[in-house]
Amino acid sequence: MEIKVINTSKYPLPEYATEFSAGLDLRANIDEDTILKPMQRLLVPTGIFIELHDGCEAQVRPRSGLAWKFGITVVNAPATIDPDYRGELKVALVNLSTEIFMLKPGERIAQMVVARFERIRWKPVEALSETARGAGGFGHTGLG
Repeated sequence: MEIKVINTSKYPLPEYATEFSAGLDLRANIDEDTILKPMQRLLVPTGIFIELHDGCEAQVRPRSGLAWKFGITVVNAPATIDPDYRGELKVALVNLSTEIFMLKPGERIAQMVVARFERIRWKPVEALSETARGAGGFGHTGLG
């Protein structure tokens, strides 16, 4: 799939880290080291603007290494970028650790996955079909 992109950052276009990666790495387009204090949120610019096809979204997700090693994650994960959005991609990061995190210019801060989606129409009914699970919700199987 080809996606139109404008890159106003100082860095290369987002890339897949490996041959089988699902997500493209997004980088912090900042001019200097930036402190992210414990429980602080920060909206980080990427310098990337995209034009998605109708029926596609981009999902912005945390990078597992940042999340596990430093407690840095995407506040609204997964963030959804709609196909009609034309603004700069920005990543809402939060520091969930008890330590200060130093965000560096060009650091890989999140990953973006482009996916197709379906739009629905509601069909009001009086009842839904029966299943073995039924209305069983969180923890209904007793396995945690």
